[in-house]
Amino acid sequence: MKFLKLSKQILILPLFLSGAVFSSIQIIQPSSNAYEEIQEALILAEPGDVIRLTAGTFILEDSLSLDVDNVQIEGEGMHQTILDFKNQKSGAQGLSVTSDNVTLQDFSIHDANGDAIKVKGVENIKFLRVKTEWTNGPDPQNGAYGLYPVESKNVLIDGCVAIGASDAGIYVGQSQNIIIRNSRAEYNVAGIEVENSYYADVYNNIATHNTGGILVFDLPGLPQQGGHNVRVFNNQSINNNTPNFAPEGNIVGEVPSGTGIIIQANSDVEIFDNLIGENGTVNIAIVTYGSDFEDEKYYPHPKSIQIHNNQFGRTGFKPDTSKGELAQILFDLSNGDMPDIFWDGIVPLTQIFFGQPEGEKLIISNNENASILAINPIKFMLPFFNPAITDISEYDGVIKPLPKVVFNENF
Repeated sequence: MKFLKLSKQILILPLFLSGAVFSSIQIIQPSSNAYEEIQEALILAEPGDVIRLTAGTFILEDSLSLDVDNVQIEGEGMHQTILDFKNQKSGAQGLSVTSDNVTLQDFSIHDANGDAIKVKGVENIKFLRVKTEWTNGPDPQNGAYGLYPVESKNVLIDGCVAIGASDAGIYVGQSQNIIIRNSRAEYNVAGIEVENSYYADVYNNIATHNTGGILVFDLPGLPQQGGHNVRVFNNQSINNNTPNFAPEGNIVGEVPSGTGIIIQANSDVEIFDNLIGENGTVNIAIVTYGSDFEDEKYYPHPKSIQIHNNQFGRTGFKPDTSKGELAQILFDLSNGDMPDIFWDGIVPLTQIFFGQPEGEKLIISNNENASILAINPIKFMLPFFNPAITDISEYDGVIKPLPKVVFNENF
């Protein structure tokens, strides 16, 4: 049984159901001992507990961590309850979570040394109305990730905000069953990124003023590969023209500014009903992983990509040719008339000569007046041939909608 405990800053209230104690709410207010009080509450928490942080700014100098299942950490609103790590002296994250059935809601984390919130190896994690921000604006010294769940199952991110990450604001990697909705990512290198993951729905979000708006990536050398079944719909990916500020050597450091959506080496991806525009390089890019790799299990080519019923705004007005070859190739092949959609055309060697299987072909349908530039790989390798494919009707086909991602959100 838990007992009522009252101190100057912490109030522990037992909750009763049919006369039995089943959980408690621990209320913590800002103080000079805020770190010790919050971390003690996280260590001593029992399943079913709620850790409530009142309105105000909590000045924290070390990372917080939670490893107890079925705990809720809540504030009084993302603009009211702020965990400030500007003076952080130790720890790799602001908050680390390694336990199942956890809900994080209604607070902000500012200026963490590293990732703002890292969640690893858990089942059932909810981020509800959580904000992460580096308040000095885009800077390579900022932490890499805002919301950062990895190697997890049943991930819900709803109503969140991520600002200023030097890698990705909202990132989910090597996970499965993912919903990212009603959220906003701005002034990050990558706004929203789904990487090496299975079954993700990304919808009703705004990605703006990032380097790249929304990324669907698959990379080699990771325990989970073959990212697939990702739906990106009803989003706005607009005005993503912030210069790339990723630290040297970071994979997203190759993303050109002015990119709306990039699909790299994923399969079964459906992009539909989005508004994508005012991106200075290209609105959508579909590309093969272009670096050398030794992982024999890795498949570097995108396949079974469907793009339909999107609205496209202006693009190509300020192509970033300083990052990799993408923008320069586009600019050269299009003679400066940059397309809405780009596909690099790279497929396995056998498919270059004998064609792709029907189920793996790129399908582009009902995107109003969208333009395309795809590369014919054979002509690209031969002199005196124009390798550019600009007839979007070549990619018309029957859309086969991917299934909705569903899991129990009320754990």
